[in-house]
Amino acid sequence: MTETKTPTQLLSQANTAATIKVESRDGDTVGTVYAFMVHKGTGRVTHAVLSLGGFLGMGKSFYPLPFGLIQFDAVRDLYVVTIDRRMLEGGPSWANNAPAFDQAYADRVARYYEVASEDVD
Repeated sequence: MTETKTPTQLLSQANTAATIKVESRDGDTVGTVYAFMVHKGTGRVTHAVLSLGGFLGMGKSFYPLPFGLIQFDAVRDLYVVTIDRRMLEGGPSWANNAPAFDQAYADRVARYYEVASEDVD
């Protein structure tokens, strides 16, 4: 008898191969897109993980942002965050070890940014 296991996490992290710049609405540099969180079942991007700070790969912080809060600027080939940088920097983040990106964590991120929660489980 074969048992079908359900995945423990339905999001997969897709790291970007190239640096994608992120700016604020005012044109200030915010950081880069480090990765996208992709729903394994639908293939839809639910979050962008932004990388802020650091020098030579050290001291970076990572911030998950609901994908609806960034917009792609095709002319300048970059993303623009639609929220204030201070709000972003005060949000859920990690430095070294990424948390399990389960439904509880997705709900926490959504509550912080006051957006509808993505169904990741």
